[in-house]
Amino acid sequence: MAPGSLRSRRGRALALGSLACLCCLGVPARAADAVLQQASTSGEVLMVGPADSPPLIRMGPKGEPEGYAVDLARRIDRQLKAELGESVRIRFAPVDSIGVTVEAVASGRAGLACGVPFSWDREKLVDFSLPIGLSGLRLLTGSGGLDGSPASLASQPIAVVEGSLGAGFLGSLEPTARAVRFPTLPQAVTALEQKKVAGVLGDANVLAGLRHERRLSGLALVPEQPYVSYGVGCIVPENNSRLLNVVNLAIASLFQGYLEGRPDAVASVAPWFGPTGVLELPADRVRAFFESVLLTREGLQLGASAPAPRP
Repeated sequence: MAPGSLRSRRGRALALGSLACLCCLGVPARAADAVLQQASTSGEVLMVGPADSPPLIRMGPKGEPEGYAVDLARRIDRQLKAELGESVRIRFAPVDSIGVTVEAVASGRAGLACGVPFSWDREKLVDFSLPIGLSGLRLLTGSGGLDGSPASLASQPIAVVEGSLGAGFLGSLEPTARAVRFPTLPQAVTALEQKKVAGVLGDANVLAGLRHERRLSGLALVPEQPYVSYGVGCIVPENNSRLLNVVNLAIASLFQGYLEGRPDAVASVAPWFGPTGVLELPADRVRAFFESVLLTREGLQLGASAPAPRP
């Protein structure tokens, strides 16, 4: 299998495809179901996303990407092969930010991304899958520092990512807060570590993931409840219903498998969201979310003898 393709979990890793610039991502797909039509010829669907956004995607110890979005992409890859044949694969290429990710998929230069926060503005540009998680906007700051209340942000330098939901929200949260803009969330967190800003306003899950990865025990996420909550999903270019169906089926299969306690499904979720994972969420909370998503589409029927998933 060529470098950059999605490979099986056992004994092999997901290799990164090189990406020099957005224009290298391929020929735009605009016609109905164009992504799968191109895949039947090229043999691949290009997936993009930031490579430093745990628990969604991070670089593993051997330089290979891993994370919740990567595990989910492997399932989409298998579903694609069932639909189009063994010659079709997903190839991953890193980009700098969620903004670039959405632009690449909206233009048809990429066919897939997972872990994208939902907004109605983005829904006008791309088609979202079933939600794969929940997140929101929170502030990462020094323990004992800002409490997260709007008043505490007055006149404070707050790091945000250019073009992000946080960048657009800060002014309405506290008009006198001073936005310090960065190209990526990891760069904003580095500025916080260096005490160049008082806090970082951004996606709560990724901020928690970066804090975990960098072992920043002296930093806290505030307030307790996000300023704004939103779903996180996969995206495909508009008018690609067959591909979207494949993605949704892979998501539903993962959720169903987790609820039934299937080891492979639990292993794709627990290291990232479980009680001992990156986000340290209670298993009951994860189960409740998966059940709610599945029940929006069809009746939920679990295997009678299936054990509950363990962390």
